[in-house]
Amino acid sequence: MDMSPAHLLSLGMFVFGMDTLAYDDLQRRVSWRHPISDRFGARPVAQYAGPGDETVTISGLLVPEIAGSFSTMDTLEDMGNAGGDYPLLDGQGRVLGYYRLVRFEETHRNIMAGGVPRQKAISIELERVD
Repeated sequence: MDMSPAHLLSLGMFVFGMDTLAYDDLQRRVSWRHPISDRFGARPVAQYAGPGDETVTISGLLVPEIAGSFSTMDTLEDMGNAGGDYPLLDGQGRVLGYYRLVRFEETHRNIMAGGVPRQKAISIELERVD
């Protein structure tokens, strides 16, 4: 699948890119389950029980004067409010799994007249559901 170099990542139909929201960092956390059982007269024993939680955190700085648009924040918030599960694809088209939005944070920076920010620092947390 050929992707545009400006295409960084997509969540459902939302494309992270230079014209929407270019992120600085993507952090992925994966865990595995090892429940522990107590044994009489011996140390507890652990058993591998499969994959655990997997989360992705995307953070960056949105500066519409350079790239992106503040309206993309509304789109992402609407997706979170819908409560849907969305496929997450990297820039090469590889499916990373299905995720839901569980947290969205924004910080307004360099406030201009009228309370309008020149920049917004954002952080989006996704939780794997498949």
